[in-house]
Amino acid sequence: MTNDKPCHEVKIGRVRASIWANETKHGRRYSVTLGRLYKSDEGQWKTSLNFDRDDLLNAAKALDSAHSWVIAQPSESSKSEE
Repeated sequence: MTNDKPCHEVKIGRVRASIWANETKHGRRYSVTLGRLYKSDEGQWKTSLNFDRDDLLNAAKALDSAHSWVIAQPSESSKSEE
């Protein structure tokens, strides 16, 4: 499964955690990418992998929310038990 878009996003301040669903032979697995949004000099929105001091708490909160979302997803093992 090739994903062009994340299946879920968490945005807190300038920080965005993008959650990606990946189909494997063991079932669906999730991965998370973390970035900081900023506007370039040309006015385009871009993503940086660097975080300022003021972004760190928002990054931690975004990762915590992403973790909660992933944990809340049905597991493959619970599907097979139904």
